[in-house]
Amino acid sequence: MKKLIMFCFAVTVLASCGTSKVVKEAKSTFKGAWTLNTISYPGASGDFAVTLFNDTSKACFENSDWFFVANNNEGTYTITNTGCPSGERNFIWTIQEVNETTGNYDFLLKPVNEKGKSETGNTGFRVNLVSLTDTAMTWEQTVSLDGKPFTIRMNFNKK
Repeated sequence: MKKLIMFCFAVTVLASCGTSKVVKEAKSTFKGAWTLNTISYPGASGDFAVTLFNDTSKACFENSDWFFVANNNEGTYTITNTGCPSGERNFIWTIQEVNETTGNYDFLLKPVNEKGKSETGNTGFRVNLVSLTDTAMTWEQTVSLDGKPFTIRMNFNKK
């Protein structure tokens, strides 16, 4: 039994060494309830039919409620806008080290069912964590539109 306890302790210590202090602090800041207030397309003008996270439209995601659990990297978001496919969705998330190209941290989000299992294979979404404070955060996702980069910016406020 003593060997098992020592083994578990060693694994915990080694696992914690692999995550930087900045990422640990970011995870702590993420924890809790947020509202996705606005979605914009910097550098682009006009109306675009964008479906976010293979789920629903920009209009449905605006003012959605998000909840992040830091100790197990699980979360939910809830769509409540009229005329939208409402309800709670589950996801798992993680913050990765600095993206060499942008200099920002990458944030990975993977939709899952209520049991934490993916129903779409290994599909997930990589977004850029542009800014994070105790009260606000901004994500950007760059996709391709007509062969050119197209940026989707998502602005959150902490509840």
